[in-house]
Amino acid sequence: MVGLSLCALLAVAVLAAAVLLDDRRRKVDTGPVDVLRPDPAGAAAVLRELVAAVEDRDEQLAGSLAPEDDDAAVELLRGVARNARLLDLEGVSARYVAEVGTVAEDGSWTGVVALTWRLAGLDPAPARSEVLVAFEPEGERVGIDGFGGAAAAGRRTPLWLQGPLAVVRVADPPVLVAADRSVGTARATAQRVVRGVAVVRRTLPDWRGPAVVEVPRSAAALEENLGVPAGTYAGVAAVTAAVDGSPGRDASVHVHVNPEVSRSLRSAGAQVVMSHELAHLATRAASSTVEPWLLEGFADWVALRQVSLPDSITLGRAIALVRREGVPERLPGPAEFDTRSADLQAAYEQAWLACRILAERLGADGLVRLYRRVDAGAPIAAELRRAGFTEQALLSAWQGRLRDSAG
Repeated sequence: MVGLSLCALLAVAVLAAAVLLDDRRRKVDTGPVDVLRPDPAGAAAVLRELVAAVEDRDEQLAGSLAPEDDDAAVELLRGVARNARLLDLEGVSARYVAEVGTVAEDGSWTGVVALTWRLAGLDPAPARSEVLVAFEPEGERVGIDGFGGAAAAGRRTPLWLQGPLAVVRVADPPVLVAADRSVGTARATAQRVVRGVAVVRRTLPDWRGPAVVEVPRSAAALEENLGVPAGTYAGVAAVTAAVDGSPGRDASVHVHVNPEVSRSLRSAGAQVVMSHELAHLATRAASSTVEPWLLEGFADWVALRQVSLPDSITLGRAIALVRREGVPERLPGPAEFDTRSADLQAAYEQAWLACRILAERLGADGLVRLYRRVDAGAPIAAELRRAGFTEQALLSAWQGRLRDSAG
């Protein structure tokens, strides 16, 4: 041993260090780590069963897809199948796309599902949207725990997936009202729709519907239905929009009511709101590129033609705005019609006044013709000149009327 060379000693030292290091590695090695993962195959299987339950209107099958002992999920899913029957849904499909976020300690997770659906006889085209679905594993199966929720920002949760609905139908014109749970709300809304259709037909006699109106349980549910940020429609009584946000002229468009705002309106006010939204339906405003003041002002003009009210009422907020800030330099545009604007109602009144002035100068039929031509793509300035008017003349008359009304 004493006779070992320096190189041999170094080799022994290196070997000993390697053995010690390897031993240490073995001591800290904890073995494979179990990572909770989603079950896309299980999710796809339960989605196929859900589609079958919806197609067959099978409440029992739908309820069986909920996690065991989750009564709320059972009731929700049974309600989905019931809603499918009441709404006469068709063309329903559900395809698992991907998970969102992380898997919880109990194995549950949220997945993105590509969904299609259509109201038979009412919607011209299927709606297509990504929807969030909550999944929960149970042994060898996966259950559905719910739809949408706080993580659904930017994605839609259709009203028929939000809970049991009360549905009222009218045959002529074809009208369907779907309200969250409340039969009374659905019936009262349907009555306003029927009256509103008659109002719109006085100006647009060729319109024959259909009209679909959705009334969710809250403003937050409305915004989740439309896939917009919280607070977007907090101050709006109703909005006419494509069911899935599609911009095309053949998209399925419904009226969506904000129950929290509409409940605060008097009966006459609620009727004007509904007639206004139906005018949007009749003119396919959801896909129109018409200037905001003409788009909204025309709908208000249609809704208010047969309503006898003094300007102090119909222009009340516009008058207050003029007294506070002076006469506007231009007709209201996109900024004024921002749904979160504090002066949104004043913008609607200003737009209505502009259209009323046009109707006084051009006649009711002349305003309708102008609107239709601009909606078809003609420049507003050219159409005003065709009618013997100009943009500057309209602006001056509008400013003068606001100034006189404000005193």
